[in-house]
Amino acid sequence: MPVLTRLIPSPVVVDIRAGALDDLAKILADQRISSSGKLAIAISGGSGAKLRERLAPALPGASWYEVGGGTLDDAIKLGDAMKSGRYDAVVGLGGGKIIDCAKYAAARIGLPLVAVATNLSHDGLCSPVATLDNDAGRGSYGVPNPIAVVIDLDVIREAPVRFVRSGIGDAISNISAVADWELAHRERGEDIDGLAAAIARQAGEAVLRHPGGVGDDGFLQVLAEGLVLTGISMSVAGDSRPASGACHEINHAFDLLFPKRAASHGEQCGLGAAFAMYLRGAREESALMVQVLRRHGLPVTPQEIGFTTEEFVRAVEYAPQTRPGRYTILEHLDLSTDQIRDAYADYAKTVSR
Repeated sequence: MPVLTRLIPSPVVVDIRAGALDDLAKILADQRISSSGKLAIAISGGSGAKLRERLAPALPGASWYEVGGGTLDDAIKLGDAMKSGRYDAVVGLGGGKIIDCAKYAAARIGLPLVAVATNLSHDGLCSPVATLDNDAGRGSYGVPNPIAVVIDLDVIREAPVRFVRSGIGDAISNISAVADWELAHRERGEDIDGLAAAIARQAGEAVLRHPGGVGDDGFLQVLAEGLVLTGISMSVAGDSRPASGACHEINHAFDLLFPKRAASHGEQCGLGAAFAMYLRGAREESALMVQVLRRHGLPVTPQEIGFTTEEFVRAVEYAPQTRPGRYTILEHLDLSTDQIRDAYADYAKTVSR
């Protein structure tokens, strides 16, 4: 009998632990990613400069490139600057913007990417997508998965706690996103990849049900693993479907309608997920999300991130336009403005109890 299987695009190395950053050169050499130490390292001008001082002695063959921001132009400039060197790999050392710029630049010049995350703000650190600002707003660009992911929990603890909270909201929103995918499968016959859905859902459930808090190493380990697994689930699926449903449509609507006032990605996704679960009638699941989000200091109502009820209603109404062709509970219910307002009033009463 033939053995049928498939290859899953995933990193060669995933190293998540305290002190991992100090072993970066050894990890890359041992895994034959860069035995010569010829690396192009993208960093920010702030926290990246401090990490450069710490790492430079162990990486004497590396070239360091400061990234100005998180735009498509920044990523193109970074790739162009790196073309002149004969490097083994590109290292993105920093938060989401730095890693996304490094992803795009590495893909542009045909080099593997090593993602070294300094915060856990969202699930993009291991995804096959680079999210970059452009002239039209914000775009998502397909790129290869990182060849390695290194997350030093000591570094994560030094980052502002709001970044960890944002990652919690993004991870938990997987549960709502997978429910939307299953809905599209039932109602529209959309293909669903069971492995991708399982990976994404279990990553979200692990974070949702972990009893620890943002200062607990055990919890940070589970959150970091959950975000990495979410990125791998997107690679398995071939798009962002396992981690992006109504929750992310609402998030994108906030970003587009109120670009100067929008909260963090994870705050908006967590709120969107709790409301989307309420809309689909999963009241116990929504209540658990609300409880956990509150425990970690995340918002569960729009007022907690500076938006009025009417602004939230407007965002929910606009949300389906942010991802044309994606079928979620919002497209399924096709609620009028008044119906959204009434649904939110019921949700708000529930979370205020």
